[in-house]
Amino acid sequence: MEYILIIISAVFVNNIVLAQFLGICPFLGVSNKINTAVGMSGAVTFVIVLATIVTYLIQVFILDKLGIGFMQTITFILIIAALVQMVEIILKKISQPLYQALGIFLPLITTNCAVLGVAILVIRKNYNLLEGVVYSAATAVGFGLALVILAGIREQYDLLDIPKGMKGVPISLVTAGILALAFMGFTGIVK
Repeated sequence: MEYILIIISAVFVNNIVLAQFLGICPFLGVSNKINTAVGMSGAVTFVIVLATIVTYLIQVFILDKLGIGFMQTITFILIIAALVQMVEIILKKISQPLYQALGIFLPLITTNCAVLGVAILVIRKNYNLLEGVVYSAATAVGFGLALVILAGIREQYDLLDIPKGMKGVPISLVTAGILALAFMGFTGIVK
């Protein structure tokens, strides 16, 4: 039951983008088309889960054992940067169209604060490794859900008569705000 609560909380109640405001750059930058949003969600999911596993193990078995927990942030940043490079190389070999579609946003996963935020939150919430993996996967699913929903809405903008001053980023920010309000409706489900 505890894992179900972690999943519901991470996906809906404490959505990493809509409630905690982490990962806003790719949320707004890659949400123009559903295909790109799904690809970015997959890449971010892979990186978040893998980064959580590696950073948790390094925190527990190296940083805590040596008493250098203060090195957590810089260590996690270096690990995430290395993992993103690995994902970039794999995507370039496996799916060239997806690699080209993601363009500049794939290297931006390195600086995606959602990846670093999840790795740090797993440690701060005192999750064990399994709980951390469940939390990170659920958080990534929540990120992907929000990204794909916004991409679907943004694809429909072409069919609407949007005032000139609201086109582009302004309407996207308003839509993201309304989406965040909609996700606030799940607040009563889990504490």
